[in-house]
Amino acid sequence: MQIDNFKVFADLVETRSFSKAAKLNAITQSAVSQQARAMERHFKTLLIDRSQKQFQLTREGQRVYEAAKEILHDYEKLLSELQELKKVISGTIRISTIYSIGLHELPPYIKRFLQEYPAVNVRVEYRRSNLVYEDILHNAVDFGLVAFPNKVRQIESIPFREDQMVLICHPQHPLASEPEIEVKALAGHKFIGFDPDIPTRKAIDAIFRDHRFEVEPVMEFDNIETVKRAVEIDAGIAIVPSATVQQEVKQKSLAMVPFKGRGFTRPLAILHRKGRVLTPAMRKFIDTLTTEGVFPPVSS
Repeated sequence: MQIDNFKVFADLVETRSFSKAAKLNAITQSAVSQQARAMERHFKTLLIDRSQKQFQLTREGQRVYEAAKEILHDYEKLLSELQELKKVISGTIRISTIYSIGLHELPPYIKRFLQEYPAVNVRVEYRRSNLVYEDILHNAVDFGLVAFPNKVRQIESIPFREDQMVLICHPQHPLASEPEIEVKALAGHKFIGFDPDIPTRKAIDAIFRDHRFEVEPVMEFDNIETVKRAVEIDAGIAIVPSATVQQEVKQKSLAMVPFKGRGFTRPLAILHRKGRVLTPAMRKFIDTLTTEGVFPPVSS
């Protein structure tokens, strides 16, 4: 019985899917099934209850899964300790992140990190927020980066930074010349929003409710880039993180207007699965993202 057998089995149990477990381990779905049956032959007992329509472990299968997690944890801890003994900062860090963070917040941090640790490979996948959490729970990635983080029992959340939320509009729009505005000033203007299930959209809706203000978006999109393109053609106004529109404001294809008073912020967080053994490279990556003063906040 090899360590890979335990990992494939653990992935199968946690994803409850032969196809997802196959993708996580870069093998075929048939190979996952074969490995599960090989484990059953090795332990001389059924691990998966195949009489059920949905994936279900037997009592013995549950015990093997628990033992597999302990074995994998000890193995990862050993690898990490060996790296520390050799003072090696290397390996691959897999990140799942929403578009706005991955495209506009993360690049300077990754650049700084790779300059200091060139032996580390960083892979970034762009996902919707709910899929980032799924990636973390299924061990498909090492870290997730999200906005307005949810509390999830199996996930550790580390504060990253806070974005300032601002109004954006076409440079010729009547609101573009305002030094700052209040929420009620949006009344009567066409509004472009994110899809209802996007955390930033939910936060904006909460801001509107707090100000007893109602707006019906004329368009809704699932990512920041499409929202910006719609505002650039003067299809409406939108509320977005200031860090995501710096280039467009500089090029004068968009105007950015801050809100009066304290304004609105969007908290960002680094996620990883609780109990996961962090390699030296992973810990250094967290340090790079959370060290104050490494990068100044984006001005509004």
